[in-house]
Amino acid sequence: MKHLEQLLRPNIRELKPYSSARDEYNGVEASVFLDANENPYSKPYNRYPDPMQRELKQSISRIKNVPTEHIFLGNGSDEAIDLLFRAFCEPRTDNVVAIAPTYGMYRVCADVNDVEYRSVLLDENFQLVADTLLAATDDRTKLIFLCSPNNPSGNDLNRNEMMKIVEQFDGLVVIDEAYIDFSDQPSFLTQLTSLPNVVVLQTFSKAYGNAAIRLGMAFASPDIINVLNKIKYPYNVNSLTQQHAMQLLHRRYEIDRWIKDIKEERRTLLRQFSSLKCVKEMFHTDANFFLARMTDAVDIYNYLVNEGIIVRNRHNVALCQDCLRVTVGTSSENRSLIESLRKYKVKTKKKKETE
Repeated sequence: MKHLEQLLRPNIRELKPYSSARDEYNGVEASVFLDANENPYSKPYNRYPDPMQRELKQSISRIKNVPTEHIFLGNGSDEAIDLLFRAFCEPRTDNVVAIAPTYGMYRVCADVNDVEYRSVLLDENFQLVADTLLAATDDRTKLIFLCSPNNPSGNDLNRNEMMKIVEQFDGLVVIDEAYIDFSDQPSFLTQLTSLPNVVVLQTFSKAYGNAAIRLGMAFASPDIINVLNKIKYPYNVNSLTQQHAMQLLHRRYEIDRWIKDIKEERRTLLRQFSSLKCVKEMFHTDANFFLARMTDAVDIYNYLVNEGIIVRNRHNVALCQDCLRVTVGTSSENRSLIESLRKYKVKTKKKKETE
């Protein structure tokens, strides 16, 4: 890995971060706060939140077994993704490499930050080949994005190929583990301290069932975390989100039950879905959703919309022609989906003659 100073944009390296009132106060417990120009009424919402989310990070640290200095919290994982671009990628000069298909926000953040985005197709089983991906990099490649379990394919990426990329790439490897709780593979968090060029992303949106509170987690070396803290907005995670997340972490047994129930429903739904006449191919999944190739994804998607059932049409995504992405719901929701698809009449596509 290149030294972090070599990877950072020069202006970020020299940046003096904004210092908020609550950043500067660090001492004995106080009862009178006259430092931040807050309205003294409407307690407790008149006060700015802890800009470093210290109490929440301590709780996450105990559950994830990761020291707090390795944790960054943001407004969804998307904030951490965007900050990585802003910290390490010089617009119109640097580039990033990612697999295809994968989560669309990597490309969006690249476009917003005016950074070249290089995508490398997975194979027919939605697996990566490390040598092919590494061949797409050059001396201006700062970040590689790997989503595992991947979205929209749902499968774990090959661990050995991922490690080969981590070991051979001299920039940062961002491993997005939004769906890791539904997989049998261990998280890269277990190797975090020995992999200084790895950033692991996780979220409260999926297994924790709290997409609405917009809380994402990034885990990395303290040096990388310090960079993200340096350039983030001062109060990027509001008090309500922090409080709700703290309450949620005390319900770990309930969350474990949700994960267990979803995995059981996934097995049942996959079996029933694969027997449908409108399904041509099913793909292996390690997430709380699956990808299926249909007889006509567009027509079936529109049919389901009329039935009041919304899935994701991935027909126009690389390698996903005629594919729908289906999230595992409750048993009654899954039953409604299957019953509707059993009533769907498969249409025969007319083949166009080619000269």
